[in-house]
Amino acid sequence: MVNLIVKCSKAATATIPIVFSIGGDAVKLGLVSSLNRPGGNLTGTSFLYNTLAPKRLEMLHELVPNAAVIGFLVNPKNPSSQSETADVQTAARTLGLRMVTQNATSDHDIDAAFAGFVQQRVDAITFAADAVFNKHHDQLIALAARYAVPTMYFAREFTAAGGLMSYGGDMANAYRLAGIYAGRILKGEKPSDLPAQLVTKVELVINLKAAKTLGLTFPITLLGRADEIIE
Repeated sequence: MVNLIVKCSKAATATIPIVFSIGGDAVKLGLVSSLNRPGGNLTGTSFLYNTLAPKRLEMLHELVPNAAVIGFLVNPKNPSSQSETADVQTAARTLGLRMVTQNATSDHDIDAAFAGFVQQRVDAITFAADAVFNKHHDQLIALAARYAVPTMYFAREFTAAGGLMSYGGDMANAYRLAGIYAGRILKGEKPSDLPAQLVTKVELVINLKAAKTLGLTFPITLLGRADEIIE
């Protein structure tokens, strides 16, 4: 949803400076011509969310290797949804998993999607990165707990709020850098002169309390790679 808002903002004006911070590929989404030379009136930061979807699936499979059917929740209105879904489907085939995809654009859709996952007897769930899911993270965590299904999230905020596991980019640092750019533009610099930045740091966060509730034990291979362990 954030990516879509930025694209609409770009279409609305070619003169007002816009500083973005997104979880997708700014060049691929058409926001800037290149990272080093953004051109136009947009610049900002991006962090690794959407492109990590296959890796999130791999880690979820590592935690629950006997899971054969994986649910994938996606917001079809997100410009990155098609490519992210295709990447996850490719990763699933490589791992010998069957994917069940459900769409959601609102809180009501999320309830219906989880009901669909239950009907399809999914063994675990992961998500496409999307601001709508960020907004409703409490609902998603509660549904995962209600149905006792292992779930992999794309941002630390989910795990900190009680979710099982997350793997995603350092959003806080991306926002900080975007704020610095906004200040520089307000002082007279042009967006076209400020290279768009890609924050490459990623974080694996594990919640041991959530794992215990589900009767799961994290393997040493995952614990050793975790950037943060919540007990």
